[in-house]
Amino acid sequence: MKSESWRVGSIRVTCIPEQDRIPGMKALLPEATPDALAEIPWLRPHFVTTDGKLKASIHAFVVETEERCILVDTCIGNDKPRSYAGWNHLQGPFLTRLSDAGYPTERIDTVLCTHMHVDHVGWNTCWRNGRWVPTFPEARYLFGRMELAHWQAEIESGTSEDGLDQGQVFADSIQPVLDAGLAVFVDAPYEVCTGVRLVPTPGHTPGHVSVELRSEGAGAFITGDIMHHPCQIARPHWAASADVEPTLAMATRRQVLADVAASGELVLGSHFAAPTAGRVVRDGDSFRLLTD
Repeated sequence: MKSESWRVGSIRVTCIPEQDRIPGMKALLPEATPDALAEIPWLRPHFVTTDGKLKASIHAFVVETEERCILVDTCIGNDKPRSYAGWNHLQGPFLTRLSDAGYPTERIDTVLCTHMHVDHVGWNTCWRNGRWVPTFPEARYLFGRMELAHWQAEIESGTSEDGLDQGQVFADSIQPVLDAGLAVFVDAPYEVCTGVRLVPTPGHTPGHVSVELRSEGAGAFITGDIMHHPCQIARPHWAASADVEPTLAMATRRQVLADVAASGELVLGSHFAAPTAGRVVRDGDSFRLLTD
């Protein structure tokens, strides 16, 4: 797996891959059947296999500006106990890939999570000397206040999504950051620094945010999980089974797609297989993704 990189004016964005597949995509997007996907021919070859299976990725983005070096979403993480066997006590080279791209852990000064699901917070922490500690000790971790409150309430009430290991995820990937005093609680919209802004995109989770980049007349949009796959660009009404509020998630997705189609800005998919970025254009009553 190779890192990809883009320029948005003076901002450099680099994709750091962790895994080149996501388990359970068929269950995550139940309407994306092989027959239904065959009606969206532009998805091949990058995003759908010849036999109609969805391609997806788990990766992070580094956003480097003149002021900040920001890591957006932190994947699954090593050594974490997880229900899914392919993620359980993972041993992968993510930090090596991050360093090889020019970003050793000490260079990261800001970590932000679009939301707090298992595959977006894992490298917040790592296992050292018998305990979980923040992976990026020089960074401040931006946590959405609404997102944090939602998961705290779910866990305390015992109604959290068991299939997502949310209680364990909070214990090993969120709480140690809180205990270390490195968390900064924010409400979107929120200006991270010049050219980087968090915008509310609720539905997948109540406090979900996406990331807007603006520099020298150029723009980009990091999706988070408002879309898990480019097929949802063509079919915005296809909901993900992991959406906490599916109707709201669909409305958010439609609005974002209309906005980015109008602006022509680069769209960086948080789970899109390579090529991970493209531009959304109108396609009849819907949309499509143009990639380089």
